[in-house]
Amino acid sequence: MPKLLKAKPKLIELHRGDLPGGLDFGAVVAADTETQGLNPLRDRLCVAQLSNGDGVCHLVQFADGAYDAPNLKAVLTNPGVTKIFHYARFDIAILKRYLGVTVAPVYCTKIASKLTRTYTDRHGLKDVTRELLGVELSKEQQLTDWAAAELTSEQLEYAACDVLHLHQLRNRFEIMLEREGRAELARACFEFLAIRAELDLSGWDEGDIFAH
Repeated sequence: MPKLLKAKPKLIELHRGDLPGGLDFGAVVAADTETQGLNPLRDRLCVAQLSNGDGVCHLVQFADGAYDAPNLKAVLTNPGVTKIFHYARFDIAILKRYLGVTVAPVYCTKIASKLTRTYTDRHGLKDVTRELLGVELSKEQQLTDWAAAELTSEQLEYAACDVLHLHQLRNRFEIMLEREGRAELARACFEFLAIRAELDLSGWDEGDIFAH
């Protein structure tokens, strides 16, 4: 097996409270969030990160209760900009809960993985990036205090690396989805994600609402 490349951002730009005005991420932007846990009704949004796939990552750090962020909201709701997430269901819910916006349109690489990589049950970002791109992501900082007033350099690098390769993954999955005849199915799933997030926030997070 070829030697794995270590994920490394080219540049990390940290912003407090919002993106600066005038940033242009193009027609497709990779996005992610860092929170205090995985319950969007309990655990607050601490960081949002975005990248246009050029190795540069913009991180927005939020103080508790300070979620105005008009520039970030404009990007997340721009109908001409596709937002790529890995496990978009959670990120869309937490952004709805704290920023009050419906993020759209979206592309979820985890859903794309489940629709194409049916030979495995390992659909985490680390596993997908390792197999499809030959890049090793470190998850050492995943379970750390993201609400800290000052984030460590290790936390910043971890957050940045989670969005650095989503453009490449999307390109790979687009080919695989077409090959398997599941591209339209994937798009329908992506369009439903906003509703799925609303269900999560309304209390239907575990049960299958389509079940008998």
